[in-house]
Amino acid sequence: MTTTVLFWRRLDVQGLERLELSIEPDGIVATSTVLCLENGGFRLDHQWQLDPEWQARSVTVERWGLAGHGVLRLQRTRQGWQVNGSPRSDLDGAEEPDLSVTPFCNTFPIRRTPTVAGQSLTLDTAFIDGSALTVSRSRQRYDWQGPGRVRFVDLGLSMGFEADLVVDEAGLVVRYQYLFERIALPA
Repeated sequence: MTTTVLFWRRLDVQGLERLELSIEPDGIVATSTVLCLENGGFRLDHQWQLDPEWQARSVTVERWGLAGHGVLRLQRTRQGWQVNGSPRSDLDGAEEPDLSVTPFCNTFPIRRTPTVAGQSLTLDTAFIDGSALTVSRSRQRYDWQGPGRVRFVDLGLSMGFEADLVVDEAGLVVRYQYLFERIALPA
């Protein structure tokens, strides 16, 4: 088992994330805490269960803030996506979850983006709004720009938003233009 700890700081508002990533032969587990001053301040914990190919099996999101406490669980089943145990047919065909408060979930499509200049990966996502704890279908595109560089293009809920991403050799975000920046841990 390999365990890595990553930190990201928000660039658009004051906030920080600590993510612990454990990679095992039968799957990947990521556990994270986000602290943010946005919307009156909140704490959000998220835990991911991924298969060995970095496809999400489930994500559980728990949020505390001025609006109180809430929990959301998104799970991939053979019949499709379920939110808090209830089937969501509107999410049928969505390939991956995308949680608004973290760059971690961008890794899943980045790892599948063709590594040839000018090629792209377009996919539908189950977009989780971390502030509201809601799930909606959205569409995204990832354009390969060269080694360690990907362009994110929102074709859905935030249509028109684009950002350049710098990623490491594992496809984990180092810098997400406008939103996130990885913090190096002291040696």
